[in-house]
Amino acid sequence: MAGIYIHIPFCRKACHYCNFHFSTQLKGKNDFTAALLKEMVLQKEYLQNESIQTIYFGGGTPSLLEKNELTKLIAQLHNQYTIDTNAEFTLEANPDDIEASKLQSWKDAGINRLSIGIQSFFEEDLKWMNRAHNATQAANCLEMARASGFDNISIDLIYGTPTLTDEKWHQNVNKAIELDISHLSCYALTVETGTALHKMINLQKKEAIDPEKQARQFLLLTDWLECAGYEHYEISNFSKPGCRSLHNSSYWSGRKYLGLGPAAHSYNGDSRQWNVSNNTLYVKSLSLDQVPFEKETLTMMQRLNEYIMTSLRTKEGIDLTYVERMFGRLAPIQLQQSSISFIATNKLTNNNSRIQLTKEGKLFADGIAAALFFIDYGDGEDIARPVLSSGKAT
Repeated sequence: MAGIYIHIPFCRKACHYCNFHFSTQLKGKNDFTAALLKEMVLQKEYLQNESIQTIYFGGGTPSLLEKNELTKLIAQLHNQYTIDTNAEFTLEANPDDIEASKLQSWKDAGINRLSIGIQSFFEEDLKWMNRAHNATQAANCLEMARASGFDNISIDLIYGTPTLTDEKWHQNVNKAIELDISHLSCYALTVETGTALHKMINLQKKEAIDPEKQARQFLLLTDWLECAGYEHYEISNFSKPGCRSLHNSSYWSGRKYLGLGPAAHSYNGDSRQWNVSNNTLYVKSLSLDQVPFEKETLTMMQRLNEYIMTSLRTKEGIDLTYVERMFGRLAPIQLQQSSISFIATNKLTNNNSRIQLTKEGKLFADGIAAALFFIDYGDGEDIARPVLSSGKAT
């Protein structure tokens, strides 16, 4: 089973913290749609006719697509790919785009899951982030989506911003619980280099982010949602039983996926490729029947390190039996040795051949993963020795 990700690189407004590829120039949307339809044809062999279990429209802002544009794109997917009868079709949407007629058009097109960028239910937070929607729209859009028949709904929430107190954070999470939202993706605000937020903080026009506050609000979040019956199945993701994101889970489990659109990434188990992050070049190349991408063939070491990085973030953790089967007899032994210091400090556990993060360890996930990575020393072993690292949070 495989997945397809479709990047829609347009937004009405630029959020201050965002570093994804997008444009606020919507006039190029028609040419882009034509190019995307062509790429679907040119890339049809990438997944070698594997059955498609998940389709994900991300961005950018896919909810900016007109009904006829979305219908054409989904029809082309069905024409070119073998799509599972019960495939998960997710559309990312902004609250200000959600209205009854659009919701119906999405259902008619085959969308069966919505991922809505709420971020906060408070006006002050939304203005600080420069979001396009307001607090009223944030609350109302969820009621409208539910009334239109969407019961598989995910929302994004952001914590750790200067305007978000612990009490307001509690109210945000409680609002989602009260609305019986089946899935939450909750992210600590990250200040990415080159974003408007990064520049404003450097110019002291906005308050800097407090890491201790972010860590505290993360731990509060996990407690609140655990008490409400949510499964914490990946560091940033929580779901009601049976409501995990199938598409994102495929990334973390190492399944194949095809990325369509500018800046979209693809992975087939042996190599990784990514399309050019430029709308004009993307459209121009497709007009010449060429997909503009770069490609990297992965070494065994890169595949192992990627597995460590992604699986460690999940509830299931690193499966040492799988590691031995895929990467050789020494790899699980060395992983267990590298994890000893983190087990001693209650950041990792090793039970039933699985290395998993503890609640405390989740605060240091990136640093711990880096400490478990392997380096190829070229000494002929069936797998390389691990990197020596302190495992501090990054």
